Amino acid sequence: MTVAVGKLVESLPAPVTVAIPRASATWRDYVTLTKPRIMSLLVLSSVCAMIAAAHGAPGAVPLAGLVIGGALACGGASALNHVLDRDIDQLMGPRTASRPVAAGRISPARATAFGLGLTALAFAVLVVSTNLLAALLSLSGGAFYVGIYTYWLKRTTAQNIVIGGAAGAIPPLAGWAAAHGGLGVGAVALFVIVLLWTPPHFWALALLLVRHYAAADVPMMPVVRGPRATARQVLAYSAVLVAVTLAPGALGVFGLFYLLAAALLGAVLLALAWRLWRESSPANAGLLFHYSLLYLALLFVAVAFDAAVR
Repeated sequence: MTVAVGKLVESLPAPVTVAIPRASATWRDYVTLTKPRIMSLLVLSSVCAMIAAAHGAPGAVPLAGLVIGGALACGGASALNHVLDRDIDQLMGPRTASRPVAAGRISPARATAFGLGLTALAFAVLVVSTNLLAALLSLSGGAFYVGIYTYWLKRTTAQNIVIGGAAGAIPPLAGWAAAHGGLGVGAVALFVIVLLWTPPHFWALALLLVRHYAAADVPMMPVVRGPRATARQVLAYSAVLVAVTLAPGALGVFGLFYLLAAALLGAVLLALAWRLWRESSPANAGLLFHYSLLYLALLFVAVAFDAAVR
């Protein structure tokens, strides 16, 4: 295992602490604080869950409120993440060292105020346009991500993603609740799916950035256990994930279209996870990481489409 770790580490560019010249913040810096790419996937999952709960098209006002409020909630939590992670970002190479707070273009105080402001606005939008449960779920997701994952788990345990994945699994619950003010078996299924999807997705990324995480003293799985053990965990979680995604279709919670889509998407995911287990290379890790994003997005689209045509 030591040899495998060495080979993987040697194949990656060395992380460096980069001195970024400070400059005035632009509107793009504030957009960067919200992590738009992560936001888009989380909002998509909540909207698809809402459509599934409504068995078709939800009301225009609740739908718009969920999109706007969900985006604000995700953006607020991400901004606070930038504040807490600024020391790590400065150690993980040019990509993260150039982030607005880490580079000093936005002060921690301003980023905190921005994040809290977005969070408060998100709560208000969701309460007015959807319901209190959806608003509280969104608020709890952000609080878990910032207070439990970012502040505590990320820095203390290799299981950080396993537990911290609950934060990313809450948007589908909020979307489901936004449809009719309650939760159901389908909502729980979607929560568990995202929870199980998170470790393979982020461990694949961690395999690509193992040297960077090690430099920042972040105990991600590849840093603590090595690439081979991580790839084995990725394969195990992927197998459980695919089995769990098939269960709602087989049990009638979701329909046939969803079941077929879950089977097809899952087969590709398992093939890539198996390939990574056979050879824990950066190329295979990158392939699995990028596909896992497409996998989750298409799976949730299948959930929504299935509900719309049933």
